[in-house]
Amino acid sequence: MTTFGKQALAGLRVLLVLTLITGILYPAAVWAVSRLPGLQANAEAVDTTLVGIDREGDQWFHTRPSAATLPASGGSNKGELNEDYDAVIAQRRAEIAQREGVPEDRVPQDAVTASASGLDPHISDAYALLQVPRVARANGMSEDRVRELVTDNTDGRGAGFLGEPGVNVTALNRAVQAAG
Repeated sequence: MTTFGKQALAGLRVLLVLTLITGILYPAAVWAVSRLPGLQANAEAVDTTLVGIDREGDQWFHTRPSAATLPASGGSNKGELNEDYDAVIAQRRAEIAQREGVPEDRVPQDAVTASASGLDPHISDAYALLQVPRVARANGMSEDRVRELVTDNTDGRGAGFLGEPGVNVTALNRAVQAAG
């Protein structure tokens, strides 16, 4: 047998072995482990604050707008020099200013710029505090109590110095619901 033939045969054996391991044995093992009692996931039982959930209604804090189109996540790739993007930002700013009863220049940037994935549960503390009066009114709570809930659900900077503090909207809305 030639050197080329030996190499081709060796390559074919590696292909078959890896196909067996990664294409059949590993998926079968994962499936088998998922069927063990006590390890089965239940969609109703999943309780996470890692995904931003924007609820409708004045009684809830709102997340950032999403650039994602369901069912996938992903940004629009439109930049600040794009006229369509500028129009969308201006429209969002006007809508949020009207909803919150403030001048447009008080609307924070993260309230109008989209989260590329649409999954981020965090907003700036400025955007959360802008929403406090509306949420307090809608839930019959004092603004001080709602501000406390915002503070309780504000995460610090990553590793103590990276990024800006953010408010987890999903956790905050759960806290508002529990307090109301």
